[in-house]
Amino acid sequence: MAANSQDQSSRWDDVRIFLAAHRMKSLGAAAARLGLDTSTVSRRLTAFEESLGTRLFERTREGIVPTHAAESLVPAAEAMEAAHARLTRDASSVEAEAEGTVRISTAPGIADTFVAPSLVRLRKHHPKITVELDASTTARDLTRHEADIALRSLEPQGSELVITKVATAPWLGAAHPALVKELGKLESWADAPWITWDRDLAGFPPARWVATHAAKAPVALRTSHFSSQLAAARTGLGIVLVPKPYLAPHELVPIRYDAALTPSADAWPSDDLWLVGHRALRDVPRIAVVWEFLANEMRRITGG
Repeated sequence: MAANSQDQSSRWDDVRIFLAAHRMKSLGAAAARLGLDTSTVSRRLTAFEESLGTRLFERTREGIVPTHAAESLVPAAEAMEAAHARLTRDASSVEAEAEGTVRISTAPGIADTFVAPSLVRLRKHHPKITVELDASTTARDLTRHEADIALRSLEPQGSELVITKVATAPWLGAAHPALVKELGKLESWADAPWITWDRDLAGFPPARWVATHAAKAPVALRTSHFSSQLAAARTGLGIVLVPKPYLAPHELVPIRYDAALTPSADAWPSDDLWLVGHRALRDVPRIAVVWEFLANEMRRITGG
């Protein structure tokens, strides 16, 4: 038992040294971080590489460069790091060790309106974290480590994923306050110009609503770029369908309409927002703090 415990401790030390070297990109900086001398770090890394049968770093004059094998090893190493933190029950481990890069994947509208403006608050408490924000309509595959965390409007499936709902928001018709005042109470959806989606998103529920209920309305702008829709609506170009949390950040207000339009207004869609991560990496310190931050931010913004 004692020998096995010693082996486990030695293996964790190797992983700890590997992670420090990967994060610092310098043997000297990694050694200083760990309180070791550079020769010890170099020797342990070489032994670790030999035990794995592969080179993890290319040594250069400028420092060390992780190989593809090293990058492939990082998720498992960080999962081991998280497990070690849990086993030692170090209550300060998340605060003390939260550093490194976290890649967030989400839609452009969410990125522009909510995530990017909030990062100053994250950095105030965790200045060693670097965020990579992938603002794309393409859903990245977290199981292939294309992103660390995702905010998605559709609930994903997969046993390797950990998922939590952080918001539910109704869509509604909105416009610039001056346009809403000018329009007064609408008696028909065709009484105002609309901003809607292009043909590539014709099947998107808000686009279907406009096509169904405002088919005779003049179209002021047709674009599938949601940030452009919001920017245009902010100038008073027309009415746009938006989730309620977008109103205040973009200085929009709900439109007013006659009671006869209430049944069709009740058909405005509603969206859920899901926070998604890889189960094996959920407790890695850098991911854990960003996860909690995003969950709290989105619930605060949406009143959830």
